[in-house]
Amino acid sequence: MLYLASRSPRRQQLLQQLGIQFEVLDVDVPEVRSPSESATAYVARVAADKAFAGQLQRPGSGDWILAADTEVVLDDQVFGKPADAGAAVAMLERLSDRTHQVISCVHLLGPQGARSACCQSLVRFAALSAEEIAAYVATGEPFGKAGGYAIQGRAAAFVEHLDGSYSGVMGLPLFETARLLRPLAP
Repeated sequence: MLYLASRSPRRQQLLQQLGIQFEVLDVDVPEVRSPSESATAYVARVAADKAFAGQLQRPGSGDWILAADTEVVLDDQVFGKPADAGAAVAMLERLSDRTHQVISCVHLLGPQGARSACCQSLVRFAALSAEEIAAYVATGEPFGKAGGYAIQGRAAAFVEHLDGSYSGVMGLPLFETARLLRPLAP
């Protein structure tokens, strides 16, 4: 059996697109980057931590646990999820008229060991006015999203250019995930 160790409805929807049966595990792990950790190493570690937390809920079961983490990175600063409207505004102001990186890592843990993959995408935002940012934040969409935006939502109108994986920016890179899961297919 495959379990998705994630509370994210977006990850659940994306995994469903692959036509794979799975169940959801609710995991919560600390997401704190150590000072010496690169952004990619941090995202990969958090994805692995989520998978291990999921495995603890299914000890000795022989099941497969899939977990992922996605972060927005600008100038080597990892933008987590905004804590409040002020933080969301600040993030979007920094992303405005700039290209940022989105790193999404997937970790698969099971009876035959662990496998992982990471995907890096570049997203260019158009110049955003203070009014556009305020209106977007007022929708509530930025909350619970890395970098304070959802590319699959209203923020799609901010994206001037995307170089990489759309599903990776959403939170689960489907190409990499499908490759990791291929050995599990009947």
